[in-house]
Amino acid sequence: MLQSMSYNAAGKHDFIAFKLAEQDFCIDIGLVREIRGWTPATVVPHAPDYIKGVINLRGAVVAVVDLSARLGFGPSTPTQRHVVIITLHQGRVVGLLADLVSDIVSADEMQMQPVPDLAADPAREFITGMITFEDGRILRKIDLAQLMPTPQEVPV
Repeated sequence: MLQSMSYNAAGKHDFIAFKLAEQDFCIDIGLVREIRGWTPATVVPHAPDYIKGVINLRGAVVAVVDLSARLGFGPSTPTQRHVVIITLHQGRVVGLLADLVSDIVSADEMQMQPVPDLAADPAREFITGMITFEDGRILRKIDLAQLMPTPQEVPV
């Protein structure tokens, strides 16, 4: 499934870069509605272990996905430094728990590389590409469609 792409005036894609388990990831900025500081979530019984719970976002109940747990790095222990990236994808609002938002970056098609076929990478099924930079930095681009919990997993 294709994600929407946001282009800036120079014809590049814009992304929100964030850290997770000391790794660099990003999502298309067009999918991000806001970035909030961590507040404790209300646990949802029988939800998958990668769902931290739900939060109240101006009267709306929003599920919070623990990205570290979802991508196979183990569960996060949120602190005041953690952030929740509020996303909207195909009409569904979901919060993504990350260690921190590090940057807003722009990348063109030449910087986007396919994901290497590495069976050992636990995040492989959730990554749609690698964005490379001249300084050696590599961002893994998250496929929000694959990452989103199904309505059956979190009935909110």
